[in-house]
Amino acid sequence: MVPAVRVDFYNADELKSEVSWIPNKHYSGIYGLMKLVLTKTLPANLERVIVLDTDITFATDIAELWAVFHKFKGQQVLGLVENQSDWYLGNLWKNHRPWPALGRGYNTGVILLLLDKLRKMKWEQMWRLTAERELMGMLSTSLADQDIFNAVIKQNPFLVYQLPCFWNVQLSDHTRSEQCYRDVSDLKVIHWNSPKKLRVKNKHVEFFRNLYLTFLEYDGNLLRRELFGCPSEADVNSENLQKQLSELDEDDLCYEFRRERFTVHRTHLYFLHYEYEPASDNTDVTLVAQLSMDRLQMLEAICKHWEGPISLALYLSDAEAQQFLRYAQGSEVLMSRHNVAYHIVYKEGQFYPVNLLRNVAMKHVGTPYMFLSDIDFLPMYGLYEYLRKSIIQLDLASTKKAMIVPAFETLRYRLSFPKSKAELLSMLDMGTLFTFRYHVWTKGHAPTNFAKWRTATTPYRVEWEADFEPYVVVRRDCPEYDRRFVGFGWNKVAHIMELDAQEYEFIVLPNAYMIHMPHAPSFDITKFRSNKQYRICLKTLKEEFQQDMSRRYGFAALKYLTAENNS
Repeated sequence: MVPAVRVDFYNADELKSEVSWIPNKHYSGIYGLMKLVLTKTLPANLERVIVLDTDITFATDIAELWAVFHKFKGQQVLGLVENQSDWYLGNLWKNHRPWPALGRGYNTGVILLLLDKLRKMKWEQMWRLTAERELMGMLSTSLADQDIFNAVIKQNPFLVYQLPCFWNVQLSDHTRSEQCYRDVSDLKVIHWNSPKKLRVKNKHVEFFRNLYLTFLEYDGNLLRRELFGCPSEADVNSENLQKQLSELDEDDLCYEFRRERFTVHRTHLYFLHYEYEPASDNTDVTLVAQLSMDRLQMLEAICKHWEGPISLALYLSDAEAQQFLRYAQGSEVLMSRHNVAYHIVYKEGQFYPVNLLRNVAMKHVGTPYMFLSDIDFLPMYGLYEYLRKSIIQLDLASTKKAMIVPAFETLRYRLSFPKSKAELLSMLDMGTLFTFRYHVWTKGHAPTNFAKWRTATTPYRVEWEADFEPYVVVRRDCPEYDRRFVGFGWNKVAHIMELDAQEYEFIVLPNAYMIHMPHAPSFDITKFRSNKQYRICLKTLKEEFQQDMSRRYGFAALKYLTAENNS
């Protein structure tokens, strides 16, 4: 929802055949050749584009570069910066044979393209014929599209408008990029075009690196606010949002809570590489959880306890996202797992949007079932396989069931994790483990019926009761969490109530368990305990939710109101 910005994606798989016939030694592989087919790929009504490599940092307003199009004359259709290395001069080492180029050649990390004129010149035939001819002697490209662009330009020098070199300050090896700038105001574009990226050798690399990291850690919400004056076509989403916000009463003491429900958070899905094919037997299950920076240390432990796929929503600032990236890249455990999907929801507003985060993580589950957990719980070893067997046994595919994984807790930071139910029971008897929240919030898990679970050998059904909030395994099509609940309180209770209203059966698994690990109280629980207004607003939201339930589910939902009054 950035005003005047439209994002389009093009399927590279459909374009591969256009360039896959070209042998290429460059580390970017086949994708390094894709720029050649832009005239064919981009919409026919698009006349001009700026083409950028992804390893580019802008140090100025891109509008300045756009203005350079007005300087093109005659048959100039390509705006390029000269190569700052000696590559095309062919004197880097003995028997070094580069592709033909005009002098030092041109770098294609930044290109201004006049698409309409290129199409009229039959660009596609031009580059193909050149590539076919040169490949007879060269056998492959070394610098991907750049070699072919330069070979075409060598034959047709009139095609190029040479951009000043500060529009593409190249930090690759053997470059003389320092000649492009004398001080900071000269810098326009920094191009990290070495395979080493940020670890490249350059006199001012520390400065460039800091510039890049400062931008990465810059608060994107501030960036968004700076776009206030952007011309915007009537954006339906944006208009709806404004309408919803205008209907709220700003004098309402719970205004901040209500507003939170309509906040549109910037979200970066699949922040790290994710690759997973669900098992073909249709029993696969994904662990779903959400977290913020203060729970990051739980990730490795969860990965050791749960070998199946995981979908996580992380609530982070831009700077924290970079810290998380460094943490993950430094962890052997996390780097060895490709079946963990990390979705970053960027911080905005006053409250922790717990249910929004759960919905983001749920929405991107690729398996038929999900285990709705919390980040501070460790599942028992082998739970993933046990759940998949139980899914078949209880026929979750064709019945509305929520399988309950009983929850326990320890107050010890160092716990010898129980390897079996028998071991867990003896730890309960010894007082090293307790049923979850038994001393502060008994009602949350009492219906699980721990006394029965101790001796149970088969799954058993339990009835919903007020304030019940077990951890469950459900089908992927279960209802979302209600976004009005933010911060601490009632967020899971409302979801379980909705499952009950939709006539899900609650089935407790006799040989499953999870254990809550101790940690400092969250910021939101502290607010809940210390702020009376917070507690009043939560009560109001709760009542409104129950009224909504009555409207949606009619007579069946009356029991929630009476249960509440009795509790």
